[in-house]
Amino acid sequence: MRELRLKARAKINLTLDVTGKREDGYHLIKSIMQTVSLYDGIYMKRIRKNEIIIKNSLPWLPTDNRNLAYKAAELMKERFDITEGVYIEIDKRIPVAAGLAGGSADCAAVLVGMNRLFGLGLSMKELEHLAFLLGSDIPYCVQRGTMLSEGVGEILTPVKCACPMCYVVLAKLPVSVSTAMVYSGLDWKGLKNHPDTEGMIQAMAEKDITKMGGLLANVLETVTIPMYPKIAQIKEEMARLGAEGALMSGSGPTVFGLFKEEEDAKQAATSIRKKFGLKEVVATRIYHVNEGKRGEDGNGRNEIRH
Repeated sequence: MRELRLKARAKINLTLDVTGKREDGYHLIKSIMQTVSLYDGIYMKRIRKNEIIIKNSLPWLPTDNRNLAYKAAELMKERFDITEGVYIEIDKRIPVAAGLAGGSADCAAVLVGMNRLFGLGLSMKELEHLAFLLGSDIPYCVQRGTMLSEGVGEILTPVKCACPMCYVVLAKLPVSVSTAMVYSGLDWKGLKNHPDTEGMIQAMAEKDITKMGGLLANVLETVTIPMYPKIAQIKEEMARLGAEGALMSGSGPTVFGLFKEEEDAKQAATSIRKKFGLKEVVATRIYHVNEGKRGEDGNGRNEIRH
């Protein structure tokens, strides 16, 4: 194989709890992660010259080893003595530094792509192991779907009752949030309210989107919302516009809302964009991994146009 195209999909956290902290400073989490259809387009091609070339649709993003996609290619070349080079083109559609794992998804896609391009024959577990060397969200981005993530992100358990199909509005404030800063500011021992992870899994099993909306919870909101109060305002507006529930994803600042109807999601996205003056608002939907069986990564829609 000389070239391929992949879709690096965004994720949201339906629940995000912090249950402890390791001696090395990493926090222990318990989170239900869910893939959505919004994706970055990844094009990869083998080249004769032994180098890694990255072209990014956002010119201000780094294209050297500060970029996770570059690091993924570099790791695979070093581990498996690959002497050919690789050209990687990234069409960024997932908002950057948004709590949606855009960089992690690109990194995971490059790991998968290198495995396929160079015929390495690595299993999913082997790819996950390599992914964890690069970041805690990346093993999930290799797997995707509906997953319970524990430990520092390396313990992944598929949720058998996949998230029922619904529509998702993503709205990002024009700020970048440091994940490390949010975690360092979290008083995890003083948390009074914790997400009902088991309840969320049960609601998914019952395909009850309304119940799911009521169980959305993220303890990191206790840190990020005081810094950016508009996050709470956007959550309230999404509820007013018909969302079954709304939540900050990851460490923020993106807010997502769950909608039963596509048209409601489209109208809400338009309304929120206008009311808050936001550029990065997308209406998309839940993505199920079995959709990817159609071609290299499925032919599902990337986003709902509005």
